[in-house]
Parts: sequence; structure tokens; C-alpha cells
Amino acid sequence: MNKSVVTAGLAAFVLGAATTGVIIASAQPAPPPGAPPAADGGSMARGPWMGHGGMGQGPWSARMGWHHGHGMGMMRTFALIHRADDRKLTPPDVQKIVEAFLLWNGNHTWKVLGVKAEGDVIGFDLATGEGSVIAHFTMDPTTAHLTRVS
Repeated sequence: MNKSVVTAGLAAFVLGAATTGVIIASAQPAPPPGAPPAADGGSMARGPWMGHGGMGQGPWSARMGWHHGHGMGMMRTFALIHRADDRKLTPPDVQKIVEAFLLWNGNHTWKVLGVKAEGDVIGFDLATGEGSVIAHFTMDPTTAHLTRVS
């Protein structure tokens, strides 16, 4: 009797996980406002927000098990808004982005220090909780491209 309950619970969990996987795999990013419908009659218009081929492209693709290309991989698949060509980032925006990245990855001790404009880019330092600088980075305010300087 007890093994039957465990087996039924496990089967329900596996079925739920498989269903969730199918739903997530079929999610599509939203086109920008005013975009024409796709040529195949679907509601998804292709454009620069899709990268070069959509899902499976970009710097995170190897981490997610995908290969080749230039987009944002899985992260772009779940986009709800159009990504602007010029993001117009300010130093406070960069501060928030980097702090969110640290939290997203479970790092509650490192700090973001010295966020300021450095010519055409915005520079910042990552530091330990005690203030020792670990590395210096720059972020392009137009594209949000991140570069490690030291």
C-alpha cells in the first residue's frame, strides 16, 4: 500500500515536470509594439529582438547546453517586452543591474563600488564585504555589454 502511494506521487511529479517543460519550451518573446505579424500567420514577428535564430544563441548558451550564435539564448525566450537598441543606462541603472546579478547568483556578500561614467562607458568595481576590490568592469550604456578591465 505504501509503495503504491509513493509510486503514484512520483508519477504525478514526473508528469507535472514534463508538462511544465513543454509549456516553457513553447514560450515566445513578445514582439515590439507595432510589429507586423509573422509571415507564417503566427503572432510572432521576427526581427532584431530575436537575435540570429532565437533560442540557443548567445553567451549563456553553452551554460544552458546550447551552442553557436549571438543572442541571449534562454533569457530572450521569456522576454515580455521589446529590448531597445539603445538602453540609455545611467550609473544608478548599472549599479542595480550588477547588484541584481550578484543576488541572482546567491552572492550576498560582494559589493558594487565606484560606479561612474568613464568616457563612453560606465565603470564599477566588485569588492568583498570588507571593501577589498576583486575586479574592475565597464558596461556600455547603449548595449549593456560588460567588459572586465582588471
